[in-house]
Amino acid sequence: MSKETLTLAQALIARRSITPTDNGCQEILINRLEKLGFNIERMRFGEVDNLWARRGNTAPVLCFAGHTDVVPTGPLEQWHSDPFIPTIHDGKLYGRGAADMKTSLAAFVTAIEVFVAKHDNHNGSIALLITSDEEGPAVNGTVKVVETLKARNERLDYCIVGEPTCTEQLGDTIKNGRRGSLSGNLAIKGIQGHIAYPHLAKNPIHLAAPAIAELAQTGWDQGNEYFPPTTWHISNINGGTGATNVIPGKVNLLFNFRFSTASTVESLQARVHEILDRHELDYDLAWELSGKPFLTPKAELANAMRDAISAVTAIEPQLSTSGGTSDGRFIADICSQVVEFGPCNATIHKLNENVDINEIEPLSEIYRLTIENLLVKSV
Repeated sequence: MSKETLTLAQALIARRSITPTDNGCQEILINRLEKLGFNIERMRFGEVDNLWARRGNTAPVLCFAGHTDVVPTGPLEQWHSDPFIPTIHDGKLYGRGAADMKTSLAAFVTAIEVFVAKHDNHNGSIALLITSDEEGPAVNGTVKVVETLKARNERLDYCIVGEPTCTEQLGDTIKNGRRGSLSGNLAIKGIQGHIAYPHLAKNPIHLAAPAIAELAQTGWDQGNEYFPPTTWHISNINGGTGATNVIPGKVNLLFNFRFSTASTVESLQARVHEILDRHELDYDLAWELSGKPFLTPKAELANAMRDAISAVTAIEPQLSTSGGTSDGRFIADICSQVVEFGPCNATIHKLNENVDINEIEPLSEIYRLTIENLLVKSV
């Protein structure tokens, strides 16, 4: 079996690209894409490097999307080997970004290389959208590239995000959507005072407790065929001066919704305000929307990838919307069919992150067959 994808993945892992630094990863990709006739656009926003590359000028447009940035390593002494020296041990490739998601990036490129060698005059267009701002704030990366493409009236027909999606073995899971993420910063006001004279004070923690209990017990929706029910959870709560004899004047809460397409941002916000108002609380509430939910139903893209996975692995993949957010939430604004597929995710963001080397070249072959299913067999 060819080791082209493994070799390219090792070259990318060797680049210390801790978010938001790309550290030359995109140039490695560009060097290979230019040889295939891709038009290259380097898009830098702030301190973030982004790449938009496209081969072809006609529809349908199939885009591969991903990120070169990685999370920090954590304690180096707890790694079996240097996280930026790709190391093969016991059949696994170790290194920061091995699973999330430099192996997928390498597989994108080698899949396209093999496909173009066989189908130089293929139907439609192939594109890559690569950022170095996915693991960080995600404000100068994919979202900015999407805004640029949207302003130019460029739309995508299909997009494959190379996030690590599989749970037990390569091919078992395709993500065809993600839940939205809506956070709130809630400050409930009271009146500070001496704890021995409660009639002269107003304890905001006591006042907030019934509302918090109701929020925690509320069923926001029932989910749907693809999504579990929406959840609401407190992530932080604090109040008080640190003294045992002072009633605090304010209590602060941070909370988060992970919500499905069964709810909207507006409906969730309205219900929270209704509960807080009904409990007659004096409060300030600031909202932050990290991303709306997106969903790709069973259609051409999901079917093409399912067939490719089955051909390579003999596995029937499951569609899933579990997990956190991804850059797919931004891409869905200009693309009606977005799926995520990549290697196993058991070690992502962990010490000693790794991928099974026996699944690296098959990943490239799955991507190649998906391209073929969409741009050749569908014609």
